[in-house]
Amino acid sequence: MNLIRTIAIAALVFALGSCGGKDTLTGSGGGGGGGGGNTIAGPAANVATIVANAGPSNSDVDTIFTSVTICAPGSTTNCQTIDNIEVDTGSSGLRILASVLTVVLPVTHDVNNNSYGECAQFVDGYSWGPLALADVTISGESAASLPIQVIGDTNFAGVPAPCAATSANSEDTVATFGANGILGVATTATDCGTDCESNIANGFYYACPAAANCGQSSIPLANQVQNPVFLFATDNNGVIVELPAVAAAGAGTVTGALVFGIDTQTNNASGSATVLAISPSTGPDGPGFLPITANGTTYTDGFLDTGSNGYYFDDSALPDCTNSSYSGFYCPSSTQSLTAALAAYSATGSSSTTTNVTISIANAETLLANYPAETAFNNLAGSFASSTASNASVSFDMGLPFFFGRNVYEAFEGKSSSAGAGPYVAF
Repeated sequence: MNLIRTIAIAALVFALGSCGGKDTLTGSGGGGGGGGGNTIAGPAANVATIVANAGPSNSDVDTIFTSVTICAPGSTTNCQTIDNIEVDTGSSGLRILASVLTVVLPVTHDVNNNSYGECAQFVDGYSWGPLALADVTISGESAASLPIQVIGDTNFAGVPAPCAATSANSEDTVATFGANGILGVATTATDCGTDCESNIANGFYYACPAAANCGQSSIPLANQVQNPVFLFATDNNGVIVELPAVAAAGAGTVTGALVFGIDTQTNNASGSATVLAISPSTGPDGPGFLPITANGTTYTDGFLDTGSNGYYFDDSALPDCTNSSYSGFYCPSSTQSLTAALAAYSATGSSSTTTNVTISIANAETLLANYPAETAFNNLAGSFASSTASNASVSFDMGLPFFFGRNVYEAFEGKSSSAGAGPYVAF
């Protein structure tokens, strides 16, 4: 039941099986707004509806989805709208499952006419497929000739040995992936950056000659899988995730908004939101981190991630679930209230900006057994203990439960808003 995934270099994505939902919770309409408010933006060109529900496999918990429209480059008729695309603030780039894609897209090539392929690596598996170009529209915003990954394309070269060696589990179907695709809107422009531009042996990108084995390859930044929002004509300096609050007993369906741009329209103003700098991709710490302190422990690699279905951090004071079906999740005897201090990232290790938040941690087994029809919870939490990620012991993942009842801003690296230069998070 506990499926833990790490996508490429970026962040951690989690999926958890459960039953379908029944009730619906929708935020109030109107403009955007800041200051940690719970106002959900109404329909607009820069607003995409997001929904937390059971997903295409009818088994997702704390996962938000949206729809994207894919067109063959330059075409306005050879297009397809695909729903159940997971929204992930912890990774960059658009990935679509080949099994749901009906539009034929051109595969990209290197200077030697070798097709590009990518091995998106997770803690529990990998996803393999070619890179292709697509015109992508989300609500009223669009990006032309965007490099995306097409996962599980059976007409493409087979999985290369170095990719298959990363795990025994292939996640190349909707059932194993848990969505029809994933929209990564992290603060970086590409999914790998300069490391993949210069490093052949990191295992992510491959060059595939026709009818021959694929070999590990470097890849220019322009050819990498890219965050589509960076390429929007306007509203391209960040995103805001707006979700209403949910009760401790959860909700079957939750509807919110993914707003494009920060301080570019009347519906995406920063307002009085607390701004916290996060680490840039050019620094020694890697992109997207800020320190989080809880129960006397400082986790240097804290991050905010809609792609995670719970709060994830190692804390020996919290008991693990003994039922193997809930392995990796916490099962305290009663719901725990925990204060976490989020501090702005500083390369020197000291920060003058800190804000406290209170999170709840319920007994995962009891919660999911008592409310099997619900798919959105604000109090699921678990441990990184079983993760093979090198930074697991110093990581604090503020997953989707953190986003309920908040407007959370993700400001992109290299861009700025009225609140300051990115990258930063705010709420």
